[in-house]
Amino acid sequence: MAVQRINPASLEQSPYYSQATLVPPGASMLYIGGQNAVTAAGAWIGLGDEAAQTAQAMKNVMACLEAVGAGVADLVSLEIKVVEGVDLALCQRAASGYLDLNSLPLISVSIVEQLARRGALVEISAVAAVIDPSDAAWLGRGTADDSAML
Repeated sequence: MAVQRINPASLEQSPYYSQATLVPPGASMLYIGGQNAVTAAGAWIGLGDEAAQTAQAMKNVMACLEAVGAGVADLVSLEIKVVEGVDLALCQRAASGYLDLNSLPLISVSIVEQLARRGALVEISAVAAVIDPSDAAWLGRGTADDSAML
């Protein structure tokens, strides 16, 4: 069984997020701490620019996923904190380019007065369910032939 996205007909059908996610037994959970718009060298990207900061924070989330062999489809949820006054539509557009429209995670957005790192306008935390590729066939993510090639 793969990660199952649940969108009951009795709830709003959003093109931006899922309402619930069921993680299959045996999946490892990856918890990604709050990512800001900082490069590996510690340089800020997009000071004063919420779209650029959102894009860099999402790149950092993707790097954490890739570090364990996971991908965007493995995301279960995103927790996005933005500083009061930022343009949420700009942040949404910047983040949406990193998401899989066929496997949207749960998304929660909070507007805060300020973030811990001075200059940060956006901070993104995430949770992912990482399924062992050798289990892909029986978890619904491929065929027996696909898993034999891994």
